[in-house]
Amino acid sequence: MVELPNVKPLEWVGNTRRVVQEFPKDVRGIVGQALYAAQIGMKHHNAKPLKGFVGSSVVEIVADFDRDTYRAVDTVKLKDVVYALHAFQKKSKTGITTPKKEIDLIKQRLKKAARHYKEHYGTGKSERTN
Repeated sequence: MVELPNVKPLEWVGNTRRVVQEFPKDVRGIVGQALYAAQIGMKHHNAKPLKGFVGSSVVEIVADFDRDTYRAVDTVKLKDVVYALHAFQKKSKTGITTPKKEIDLIKQRLKKAARHYKEHYGTGKSERTN
């Protein structure tokens, strides 16, 4: 008998799901694979820790398609749940730094996810993932 992996629930914050659904099909596939990998405790090769956040609990999924770059951000900071925090198309043609307005929105949504977790899943204690 094949044992299936334990799959953590995926929660979408704000309009993240709708934005991802509007991405090109190939990009949606990469984002979906990366989120599923997080749900089963793995790390997709397109996912890396997002700079500006402690440790590796906030992850950026980067997908290039047709000379454009798409990003989705998730967190496994809250025990046993994956939160998709934000998704956007990187507009800037210079530099790879995530714009401040996007970082601010991610921080805001991370707080919202922590409140949601506390209300729906438990004590609100974070899982250490470094």
